Parts: sequence; structure tokens; C-alpha cells
Amino acid sequence: MTSDFRTLLPIAEQAVTLAGEIVRTRAPGVVTAKGDRDMATEVDYAVEHAVREFLSRETPQIGFLGEEEGVTHAGDGLMWALDPVDGTANFLHGLPLCGVSLGLIDGDASVLGVIELPFLATRYTAAEGGGARANGVEIRASDTCELGAAIVSIGDYAVGENAAELNRPRLALTQELAARVQRVRMFGSAAIDLAWVAQGRTDALVMLGNNPWDTAAGVLIAREAGAAVVDVDGSPHTMTAGATIAAAPRLVADLVELLAEARKGSSDGPAVRRG
Repeated sequence: MTSDFRTLLPIAEQAVTLAGEIVRTRAPGVVTAKGDRDMATEVDYAVEHAVREFLSRETPQIGFLGEEEGVTHAGDGLMWALDPVDGTANFLHGLPLCGVSLGLIDGDASVLGVIELPFLATRYTAAEGGGARANGVEIRASDTCELGAAIVSIGDYAVGENAAELNRPRLALTQELAARVQRVRMFGSAAIDLAWVAQGRTDALVMLGNNPWDTAAGVLIAREAGAAVVDVDGSPHTMTAGATIAAAPRLVADLVELLAEARKGSSDGPAVRRG
């Protein structure tokens, strides 16, 4: 397999074109409960099936991981990671803040990403070493250097088992951010969070959780746009990271410090978890 992952971008874009059409034109349909306040729609499954079948024909040597059905093909070391509808709750409520997120993972690193926002008519693309684009136009992350001038998005609060314990550091983080940054935002979609950091629409994202299908595309797009992307302790972000912090580079140290304060002040229990 070539190391120039840009050669795979046209295939990834075809896949999300197919996915985006399904999201735009189909009603959510039957909703399947996956846990406490966690669900998947018929559209989630339809997109995952369509993209998996397309990619298995076009790139049979590459594995496939989907949010709804897990790993269905191991491949030769590379792995597609798909969130068929990132922001399912938004989608169910008719909110346009949802999208298709397709990333390519090499080992533990994201090397290609395409995010399609069907209801906002925007597509974000990046391949390692090739920069990041929105609808074909190069994008850059912001150069904000002060938290007081920053708009910071945060990931969803936890639901399900141990939600109260898991939300203590999240709520403490929200309080710390509210006291320090210009504005706090919660969009309900990791793909949008990361894409908008890449585009400079927001200055940072702090998400206390990390699933590969949520972050594989957006992490690469943000990095290629010049954002710094790190784990909870400031170390480089990987697909096994416990959290995702993406920000204008000069904000990262302050955000890592602020998050450490929030975790320390919330409880002695675990602050983050994968999943």
C-alpha cells in the first residue's frame, strides 16, 4: 500500500457522497436503543451498510470499523473508521448539526479524513501531508493565543452506566471554562467540533472521551489545518487516547492545565473513559 494516502481521497469522497445522500433523503425510521439515552436510527445502519459495501469493493485490502456493527473486515493494517451519523440525537430532532465521518487509520494514527455535513452543504477533507480543505478551499485553524478570546466547544455529557461519576469532571470542566473563555459551546457532534476547529470557526475543543469512529477523520483534518491535537495530559493524540483536545497551538498548554484543575477538583474517581 502506498504511503501517499492522498490517492485514497477520491474513494473516501465517493463513499461519503453516497452516505450523505442517504442522510439527506431518508427519514430516521425505526430507532434502536443501544443503552440509556443512546440510540441508532435506520439511517445509521443504512449508511454503514452502504459505505462498507462500497469500500469493500474499492479497497478490499483495507479493514473496516463502523460504529454500529464494529469491525467487519480486518484488512492488512489499514482500517477505515466510520461514524455513519455523527450527532444522531440532533438528526432525530431535525437539527442540522450532524454528519458523516470517515477516517483512515494506520496503526494508531489517523492519516486521512472526510467529514460530510449534509444539511450544511459542507465537506471537509484531508490526507496526511496534504493540508485540509472545506469544499475544496484550504482552511486554517485559528491563531488565538488567549483563553479569554476563545470560543471553546465541549463534548457531550456522559449517559448510561456511571454517568454521574463520569460527569463530575465534565461539569467541573464546564465551570472552569465558563469562568475563563469567551464562550462555551456544545454542538453534539465530534465531527463538527473538530471540523470547526480546523476551519477556525471555534478556537478549541475539549472532549473527555475518544472513539475512533468519532475522531479518526476530524483529528487528521484539524492537524492538517494547523491545530494541535493532544490527549488529556498533553501528549500526542492517538486512536487509543482517553480524551481529545484540539486547539489553536498557543491555547493547548492552558487548556491542559485547566483540565487538570477540573479533574482534581471534581473527584478522586476516573475523569475519562473510552467509549
